[in-house]
Amino acid sequence: MTHIELMGYELIEKIKNHELKIQDLIQDKFDLLEETDQKLHAFVRVFKEKALEKAKRLDENHKKGKSIGKLYGLPLAIDDGICVKGYLTTCCSKILEGYIPSFSSTVSEKLVEQENAIFIGVANMDEFAMGTSTETSCYGPTYNPWNLDYIPGGASGGSGACIAANLSIFSLGSDTGGSLRCPASYCGVVGLKPTSGRVSKFGLASYGNSLAQIGPITKCVRDCALLLEIIAGQDSFDQTTSPIKVDKYTEELEIPIDKKILGIPKEFFEAPVDSIVKQAVMEAIDRLKSLGVKIIDISFPYLEYSIPTYYITAFSEEASNIAKFEGLRYGKMNNNLDGDIFDVFSRTRGEKLGIEAKRRALLGSYLLSEEYYNTFYIKAQKVRTLIKREFQQIFNHCDAIICPTMPTTAFKLGELKEDPLKMYQMNILTCPVNIAGLPALTLPCGFDNNGLPIGVQLIGDYFNEKDILNLGYFLEQELKIFRRFPKIPI
Repeated sequence: MTHIELMGYELIEKIKNHELKIQDLIQDKFDLLEETDQKLHAFVRVFKEKALEKAKRLDENHKKGKSIGKLYGLPLAIDDGICVKGYLTTCCSKILEGYIPSFSSTVSEKLVEQENAIFIGVANMDEFAMGTSTETSCYGPTYNPWNLDYIPGGASGGSGACIAANLSIFSLGSDTGGSLRCPASYCGVVGLKPTSGRVSKFGLASYGNSLAQIGPITKCVRDCALLLEIIAGQDSFDQTTSPIKVDKYTEELEIPIDKKILGIPKEFFEAPVDSIVKQAVMEAIDRLKSLGVKIIDISFPYLEYSIPTYYITAFSEEASNIAKFEGLRYGKMNNNLDGDIFDVFSRTRGEKLGIEAKRRALLGSYLLSEEYYNTFYIKAQKVRTLIKREFQQIFNHCDAIICPTMPTTAFKLGELKEDPLKMYQMNILTCPVNIAGLPALTLPCGFDNNGLPIGVQLIGDYFNEKDILNLGYFLEQELKIFRRFPKIPI
């Protein structure tokens, strides 16, 4: 096995022991990126010169015995909705063309500045994280590394694709209703949506503030645990972050799981879940059973209400958030200044925002109108409370919940682009987690007949990421899918 196929934690050991130069690793990643990303389009911007300069500096410091951080110069991709000071950040929208933030997100500060990950590029995503396929990006779609005719998932499709294609070791995305777990599942990698308040959202251009959470995408569970250990914690720039102590996730991965109890919610295995997906997840459950995990049947009767509750909440919050993108406060203003300021704002948004962003803003404005606010928005928040309570009841009986991540494997590019309702329904198994603010981990558990990955989802109780990472680690070691890489035609 060459170093190009090693996991992050294995590369760290090689760099630490002076068996591998950071410069060589970064150069190899860019060589691979230049060979494949023209077809894959996982990145919208890359920073080869800056990355190699930092790699050289870190190699020199390491040779002198100086500390070079916990991440030892490993490559990191960050999606276009997470700010990094001095780097163009557009949320893959024409309206933010030319925007360079004067501050860094807390997560990028921790990873790049404090622990010396090397920021190699900005990953593609759906415009303002609004989508399930990365087809709404103003830069064009990303393609699934396992089959270029298929979507990689979304909204953080570029972040998932670059990890699956081995173009980066770590990546960051955001998860509002499955936007991180969906591409992780479709691309056959590991993705973690942390508990709401576990990781700072400072510097994230979220479209649904109460639902969104930044999280890691990696090739294996151990790397995911390492990244979470670094980015988790209270942040003075984000008053929604929790003071609850951050666990030592990497140290607790190998704790025996034979006393764990997993709940299987029957509703999560019914239609529209494909039979091939159900079969793969049930086989994963059998593997955990063989390791001594106790499996119990549970029920989640509110699943059918999750989609309307989620989208009413998300669209309403998006309508409020998108109001600042009018060309005066944020965004590039339309050059035609005829008419009053509202005409200018209208032209700016009409020209610069994509169809999905407009659709969600219009629906959100409608839902928040005086006539319909109580009928829809307030009612959705009441159902949201019921969903949270139902999860709390379930966790009185089990340590975690296991189910499919997505109801199907990846669909073809363009297949659902003109059917937004069907596209929205694809999030039925992921959005309950965001509604409740729970942590959830996805990892690959098999492949369908077209060779496309299938993801299994582990949902944990509040701030109990350690249990789902622990269970995910043992399952991963049983399945060993994380050692497989797609063959991308050059």
